[in-house]
Amino acid sequence: MTNIDLSAESTARGGSQNLGGYLATPPGPGPFPAVVMIHEAFGLNDQIRRHADRLARAGYLTLAVDLFTDGGARRCLVSTMQSMVKGSGRALTDIATARTWLAGSPLSTGKTGVIGFCMGGGFALLVARDGFDAASVNYGRLPGELEEALRGACPIVANFGGRDTTLKGAAATLETALTSLGIEHSVKEFPTAGHAFLNDTDAGPALLRPLMRVMGIGPDPAASPEAWQRIEDHFARHLKD
Repeated sequence: MTNIDLSAESTARGGSQNLGGYLATPPGPGPFPAVVMIHEAFGLNDQIRRHADRLARAGYLTLAVDLFTDGGARRCLVSTMQSMVKGSGRALTDIATARTWLAGSPLSTGKTGVIGFCMGGGFALLVARDGFDAASVNYGRLPGELEEALRGACPIVANFGGRDTTLKGAAATLETALTSLGIEHSVKEFPTAGHAFLNDTDAGPALLRPLMRVMGIGPDPAASPEAWQRIEDHFARHLKD
């Protein structure tokens, strides 16, 4: 497990000048199927690193890309969210850079998936048609013009929380769009879960955590094991030989 520097590749593509990430490598000699991981709005923190380590233990070379490397969350969050809304911009370039780097790694088989959580889930949905072999979308915002944004997407597994007041109806809407487009998918809404339910600890600034718990944002030990199993089964089916 190590931090890596993607700045040369990113700068050449017009992305973040200091782009970096956290690379979690499975045990053994490889090569391995690979996964680009996209973090929540709180950035590439210890929670996301643990998510990456988990996928590495499952056999995936996992690169958690840091979309906030050029200034941290305070300076980069607004522009990154704008990039997601527009469907273009620096953040999308950074994700493409991470995918290309992983696919070309001697440790990679060339099969590459993408997974995102919260903000990252929205990005994972947006880039599902951009050269990835499988995508995992976890409580991610749906793009406008949904069917157009998804046309040509790779197979998708999506997990949402029934108590997530920020994404009411998102699971059903996504299910309808993917079915209409004929894209292989599995979408599930977990009735006991809220937003960020795959996390193993409360996220965000300590002062906000009591409020987030009241809003139903945080871990759900009852739902997360099944959701993780869905993710691993999906990636195994589409990324492993």
